[in-house]
Amino acid sequence: MKIAVVGTGYVGLVTGTCFAETGNQVICVDIDQSKVEKLSSGQITIYEPGLEKIFLRNQKENRLQFTTNLEEGIKDAQVIFLALPTPPGEDGSADLKYILGVADDLGKILKDYKVIIDKSTVPVGTAARVHAAIAKNATVDFDVVSNPEFLREGVAVDDFMKPDRVVIGTSSDRAKKTMNDLYAPFVRQGNPIIFMDEKSAELTKYAANSFLATKITFMNEIAQMCELLGADVDMVRRGIGSDERIGKRFLFPGIGYGGSCFPKDVQALAKSAQEVNYDFKILDAVMEVNEKQKLHLVPKIKDYFKGDLKGKRFALWGLAFKPNTDDIREAPALYIIDELIAAGATVATFDPEAMNNVQKLVGDKVTFVHSQYDALHSADALIIATEWSEFRTPDFERISSLLKNKAIFDGRNLFDLTQMEELGYHYVSIGRKVINP
Repeated sequence: MKIAVVGTGYVGLVTGTCFAETGNQVICVDIDQSKVEKLSSGQITIYEPGLEKIFLRNQKENRLQFTTNLEEGIKDAQVIFLALPTPPGEDGSADLKYILGVADDLGKILKDYKVIIDKSTVPVGTAARVHAAIAKNATVDFDVVSNPEFLREGVAVDDFMKPDRVVIGTSSDRAKKTMNDLYAPFVRQGNPIIFMDEKSAELTKYAANSFLATKITFMNEIAQMCELLGADVDMVRRGIGSDERIGKRFLFPGIGYGGSCFPKDVQALAKSAQEVNYDFKILDAVMEVNEKQKLHLVPKIKDYFKGDLKGKRFALWGLAFKPNTDDIREAPALYIIDELIAAGATVATFDPEAMNNVQKLVGDKVTFVHSQYDALHSADALIIATEWSEFRTPDFERISSLLKNKAIFDGRNLFDLTQMEELGYHYVSIGRKVINP
């Protein structure tokens, strides 16, 4: 099948590359000339494990091409994916200007029937708005389909190639057949393609992400209770996670969720609820708790240093909002950095992938180093904000030889409490007892 993907951000690039991997001819369109030149020359523009290999393979086989010309990109395509940003506006609603702008352009250049697919996360009713924007100028038949993505950063290629489910919103039998044919190679093991109306498909994405964000936030609240009651959140997590009605995933407490999806989607669903005069109390609580949770470690750090952080130097391991990505959007590490600097401290930080992105954002406000151990030199304490695998089994003797104080503030519960006690660390984690030698 011939496919056009408009937008080469995270979702667009993964979508285009994975469709090319199953033999389709894919052209990706983007207005960013510099990005298109990089991609055309074989330089991948995002970090995502496993993506570069298939990106280069399909580019070599001429199944994956890039252009800045929308008309050229969609000319021969049977389907057109819209994978464009929907950033939150000041009121929390999703900003649809990019999608509706492209829809307006499409109406002027469509020459034959095509299926236009909303791949971006969009509010309920967007498919109808896209249809209206295209129809304003179109002289040929077309269908607009809602096909939300469910890609987890860090495992997005596997998620796309072997999806749990494919959700497709359409009221058109013609579009339904096209979409069924398009996704058939990805569901050969029997995972479902679920057809529904457009509004239900749009709401499904927001509902899924908001539910997962709620699950994480609930465990962070339980962690707070554990700290007050002297219970251990790891034991509670195992106890409830073994209940198949609850499940084991998304039950790990920490310093809050971040990234491009959960914060934006929870906010957008809450705004949609306001627009229909529904008071979605759970979502309001989720957002409030998550904002506080990002800074949960800061008062504990201040207590350890008797309220005075002026002149203190901290090593910070991890900047990305989660491991296996360079995405720093709404990353808790950034909030912690701001608080420490405001208190008069300095920060030396290491992250395997996200340092360039943070440096563009904060400049020389923090020191960026070449390894996790380089960050420890002359530091008063270690703070862990992202659970990269290489942080899980460090050289503790080396850590203690480099730190001024044997103090670790762990926002991701990486280390065993007994081990920390035996090693003589002051160790603070989330929802577990404080180890204080």
